[in-house]
Amino acid sequence: MTQGTSKSALKFVVMLGIVSLCADATYEGARSITGAYLGVLGASGFVVGLVAGLGELIGYCFRLVIGYLSDQTRKYWGITTIGYALNTAVVPLLALAGSWQVAAGLMIAERTGKAIRTPPRDVLLSHAALRLGGGFGFGLHEALDQIGAVMGPLAVAAVVYFQGGYRGGFAILLIPAIVGLIVLLIGQKIYPNPRDFEPETITLTEKGLPRKFWIYLGAVALISAGYADFPLIAYHFQTRAIAVGNTIPLLYALAMGVDAIAALVFGRLFDRIGISILMVAAFLSSLFAPLVFLGNINLAVLGMVLWGVGMGAQESILKAAVAGMVPIEKRGSAFGIFNTGYGLSWFLGSALMGILYDKSINTLVFFSVTIQLAAIPILLLVNRRVQRY
Repeated sequence: MTQGTSKSALKFVVMLGIVSLCADATYEGARSITGAYLGVLGASGFVVGLVAGLGELIGYCFRLVIGYLSDQTRKYWGITTIGYALNTAVVPLLALAGSWQVAAGLMIAERTGKAIRTPPRDVLLSHAALRLGGGFGFGLHEALDQIGAVMGPLAVAAVVYFQGGYRGGFAILLIPAIVGLIVLLIGQKIYPNPRDFEPETITLTEKGLPRKFWIYLGAVALISAGYADFPLIAYHFQTRAIAVGNTIPLLYALAMGVDAIAALVFGRLFDRIGISILMVAAFLSSLFAPLVFLGNINLAVLGMVLWGVGMGAQESILKAAVAGMVPIEKRGSAFGIFNTGYGLSWFLGSALMGILYDKSINTLVFFSVTIQLAAIPILLLVNRRVQRY
């Protein structure tokens, strides 16, 4: 490993991080007001929930196909560019939507764009990340990503507040959308073959996906199934008067800030001690549910901090582990399968917790804590298998 190559790999990770920062600022900024915007356009609560759920479901399922297609065509840059273009270009168009049906279609198109760009982007990122240390590389990318996730909603909130309209909020997002695409195109010219970053020793010889990958995916599915989505948490805060008004988005911003820091910290720890650090992260994040759903505002703040810790650890460690345990030629498929499994488990777990919330909050908390802790012994098994190689 030469110093020059390491510096170039770091620059590449930062470049992709800036692209993700701009993309997150664009679509997270939009997602902060799309529910209310659909309501203004005449959509019912059922429609709002259906559009959000359908968009996520389509997005995660589509990643399975895109991951396989990326490996077959080796057009990682091209598919990534198409995905980012669709993911961000449709967002400003929401300002022109004249009906909730048009707005809903654009929202689903945005989720589809994210599905297209994620598996091949993760493959491109993995080459440079593994040169630097997989945990640190993915952690740095996640930290930059989350900066955008905070900046976008804050920018939209400012525009809506001063202009008094949602359309202006969507229109301002044209700026990060354009900047992100420009940086992406420049990066593609400077680094046409990111695979050159990856040390040859990382290449594995197995033809298919190893068994430890599937066991690992099972553990990840348990963690994601027990992770409550923020809309449910926000609903609890609002209905139980734990936090109201502007306090709720501030709590979300707090969690996103913690996410960024945790991604870097846990990414570094992963590079030093391996998958075992994910067991620690799973234990810490499992504690968010009782604090958020059973506590007062002070405990809820602590719960949101732990929620952010879990998110940051997952975004940095989970993908880094996948990159290190599968052959390069199958990495797009592996990321596609991983993202699909993760998303479906999150979707099913969130749906179940929504049902449990209406019946018994204590049962919801028990489910969330128990199913996340159940992942720890499986991760221990994966860790043993990884240490054999």
